Amino acid sequence: MKKDEVGHNFLARLGKTRLRPGGKKATDWLIANGDFDASKKVLEVACNMGTTAISLAKQFGCHIEGVDLDELALEKAKKNIAANGLQDKIHVQRANAMKLPFEDNSFDIVINEAMLTMLPVQAKMKAVEEYFRVLKPNGLLLTHDVMLTTTEAEPIIKQLREAINITVTPLTHDGWVQLFKDSGFRNVDSFNGEMSLLSPKGMIHDEGILGALRIVSNAMKSENRETFKKMFKVFNDPEKKLNFIAVCSQK
Repeated sequence: MKKDEVGHNFLARLGKTRLRPGGKKATDWLIANGDFDASKKVLEVACNMGTTAISLAKQFGCHIEGVDLDELALEKAKKNIAANGLQDKIHVQRANAMKLPFEDNSFDIVINEAMLTMLPVQAKMKAVEEYFRVLKPNGLLLTHDVMLTTTEAEPIIKQLREAINITVTPLTHDGWVQLFKDSGFRNVDSFNGEMSLLSPKGMIHDEGILGALRIVSNAMKSENRETFKKMFKVFNDPEKKLNFIAVCSQK
């Protein structure tokens, strides 16, 4: 792992296509709660390589705007969108979640996975207020993040930061729910469970057996082994101090 390479880029380099703490299971829960159809205008914040946007456009035929700050991820997203012939459905651009380049009341659904954890608390609030602003009245915010199951959080947060090379501030279940309520959202509904990002079962569910084997094979290369072991240990903590949470909130 390069000195400043962040965890999700490291995992993408190993071949991981789903980079979310609750994996496909949590994303599927969000989608089931999102009331998607072809008439919906959707914004995906932190769209990364476009995996979720592509599956939504294929499944529902909706129009999706994707934003991300990572130029390399956006290049990959554009290639993936073109390879799937979805240029008429999905448009991606570089933009900051805390200052979205869209009018008020523009979208029916905002989806944002595995990003808010990476922001300090004040920045989280700013981003969630932006999601509220760009959503139409009664619009839905679908989020998926890392959840703390303990109030004795400092040691596990420190381990997580060291493992993924980025400053993170995950919240407890009540902390996440309160964040959305404080920003004006109502009908805040949540689903949580064990982290599946690097669990053997979760990797097979998300990537298939061959995909999981390929990731492990790449992880065992000498230049990747130490970093992978560190991440594997934190994400599969036997005390389960880190879980995932998926939240559906309404404007």
